Amino acid sequence: MAIRLRVLLLFVIVCTCLSVAESKKKPVLPPIVLRAQTVIVLIDPNAGVPVNAPLANTTAQDDVEKAIMNWGRLHLAQTVSTADLIITVRKGNGKIVQKTIGGVPTNDRPIVVQPTDTGIHVGVQQGQPPDIPQVDAGNTSPRPQTEVGPTQDTFVVYEGGQGDLSGRPVAWRYVAKDALHSPDVPAVGEFRKAIEEAEKQQQKKSKP
Repeated sequence: MAIRLRVLLLFVIVCTCLSVAESKKKPVLPPIVLRAQTVIVLIDPNAGVPVNAPLANTTAQDDVEKAIMNWGRLHLAQTVSTADLIITVRKGNGKIVQKTIGGVPTNDRPIVVQPTDTGIHVGVQQGQPPDIPQVDAGNTSPRPQTEVGPTQDTFVVYEGGQGDLSGRPVAWRYVAKDALHSPDVPAVGEFRKAIEEAEKQQQKKSKP
């Protein structure tokens, strides 16, 4: 059991290092990202509820939504099927292993009231939208668990549409300490820069 845990921890460390390296590069954004008009922000379906900070991921989700609305380029969708892009967020706490509660529908939000710099956005949904991908959807009983995950905040962008997130490519990723920090939410700022840079490159290529 100890050997298996060590191998798992080593795997997570390697993945985390690769993710950090990816976040520092300037990847080519897929065309769908530049054409996107709607987005849905979800808590990473693989994340449980942190025992020491049960509202950490929910707060990050709210902060990202507010930052996106203040940006003004994208509109929030209420379901995956109506979103051009899917963004998943997950707060890190500096620890690879932490105690969490599993079996909890983390994206269950009956009412969303989101103040912005230009007004208030109110979204209503009864329970969890049926098209939101879930991990181990058949086991919905809250249970304590030991979770192995990234130590830093993660912000991952996928192409919209129904289906399991694990089966689709990542369009853009940002992993860094305090990437989801409120109120500035650096991850959204970096995503905005990536899009603006990609559009500049497009304009250069289109010029005769």
